[in-house]
Amino acid sequence: MSRAIFDIQPVNRFGGSNTTIRRPKEIACFSYDQDRHFALGDASIAYYYPPSLPADLNLGFDTFQKLNDAADEHLDALLDTIIALEKDTGKKCEADIVTWRGMMTKILTAPFDMMNGFEMNATCFQGTIFIEENNAYKNQQKEIQRNQRMPPGMASQELMMYWGYKFEVLSVLRKPWDSTSRAEIEGRQDEVVNNSAQYCSVVKTGMGSVRMVLGGEVDAVWDCKPERKEDPIHWVELKTSAEIRNDRDMFKYERKLLKFWAQSFLLGVPKIIVGFRDQQGIVHRLEELDTASIPGKVKKVGKGSWDGNICINFAAAFLEWLKQTIKTDGTWRIRKLEKSHVIEVFKVEESGHGDILSAAFTTWRSEFASALN
Repeated sequence: MSRAIFDIQPVNRFGGSNTTIRRPKEIACFSYDQDRHFALGDASIAYYYPPSLPADLNLGFDTFQKLNDAADEHLDALLDTIIALEKDTGKKCEADIVTWRGMMTKILTAPFDMMNGFEMNATCFQGTIFIEENNAYKNQQKEIQRNQRMPPGMASQELMMYWGYKFEVLSVLRKPWDSTSRAEIEGRQDEVVNNSAQYCSVVKTGMGSVRMVLGGEVDAVWDCKPERKEDPIHWVELKTSAEIRNDRDMFKYERKLLKFWAQSFLLGVPKIIVGFRDQQGIVHRLEELDTASIPGKVKKVGKGSWDGNICINFAAAFLEWLKQTIKTDGTWRIRKLEKSHVIEVFKVEESGHGDILSAAFTTWRSEFASALN
């Protein structure tokens, strides 16, 4: 099977700031409830309200209702939302690429993330490339992570993952604060943590000449969603990080900031709130980060371990190349091996769309195309 190769190195060829970026704009949204049932609309939206400090992120670990995400959900929820949008507007949702924000994060950060690999499946349908995570690869990576031996004195991977979800529960309300009782605000530490419920924003965005539709989870809104669709939404991303005690910690934090920035930049989330915790999982302080200013800060006062402009220019060049590479149906694999300096693209199935596209979506699009003609 012939392979197309895209070189990541040398990254300096992607320097400068010459790529035009289309500001992400929400065009639709959907929610999962606590039982993982899908619904169009913003039923699962959350509202930011600062947690009381110090905050113990260990509380309730024994009652954690953890989503089992081993099954492959493909792009179904995103495609169902696009169908509903097209039925509502009577217009085709035009894009060169449709995918989850998580896939674009991996591509955007690839120039400065040599250690990690990724595997994605893709197909071309009606001139659009649809990309999803390769589920078998994802499950394999999770298994490796689960079996990792942690250094003495460090919390397990499972517990550290829980800390992130606990911080979210401690930092949000289910209704705007003026409609929330004092008892609900103060009782957040006793809430059972369930990570099945999600609010997902679907945005139109673009890099260079490549138009994208991305779907991704948003943690909370700072105030409320505006009435007018044209107005920007003041989203908030919630993160935790270990306290910075030395240069090594600073370097690790800066590497984390690359992912924080990429995730928020792609969906148009303007603010990130970081809860800094000690080794025992107690948050002692919060820091508000302006997403747009992170790359500049890393350049000026950090260790300069990554460059946001290089990431954007690289992603734009790669996606442009991908458009020229994946032009037919069948199932394609987009793969970067761990520690590799290249991204490979090759075909794994000659025809069809694998399970990347749901039957409901291909049927709808075929009918819609006939109706438009």
